Amino acid sequence: MDAVRLILASRRALAGGGEAPAILAEVWQAHALAQAIGSRLAVSGPPELRGEALGLTELAGRGCGVLDAPDLDPEDLRAARLTELDDARKALLSLDALLGDAGIALVGIASSAADEAMYWQCMEAIDAADESRDRIREMVRKLAAREEAPPEPEAISPDRGREGGGPR
Repeated sequence: MDAVRLILASRRALAGGGEAPAILAEVWQAHALAQAIGSRLAVSGPPELRGEALGLTELAGRGCGVLDAPDLDPEDLRAARLTELDDARKALLSLDALLGDAGIALVGIASSAADEAMYWQCMEAIDAADESRDRIREMVRKLAAREEAPPEPEAISPDRGREGGGPR
């Protein structure tokens, strides 16, 4: 499934709310999806994005790691359904919004956390989401710079410009 469609499904599920465990499961899904997209871009994305994409993969993995992994059936794991990443810019902008939503949801859970462990778990996941968003914004900036850059001039061979094009 296309990355943008998966991100939109995650945003809808996160907006659906519910109790803290359901929200935490959706936040975990958001981090897992960010990790999968970062991995895909690191392997086969534009060369100028690969370093930032690898960083996104690591940070999103940290976001998954600080949260308890939800008990999901394999077909319910959105990140595993990622098959296409046609428009990297659109996917990254959508992912930025998803991680922003996840951070807001985590603030709500942290502010009403019954124990200190849950509070700190949320804080770590918020930090991972914020740092992931920094990487995403840098990749979007690099994509914009790439699109605005003038095309490379064609190399002129030493034989061009001479009549007949060959050696004299």
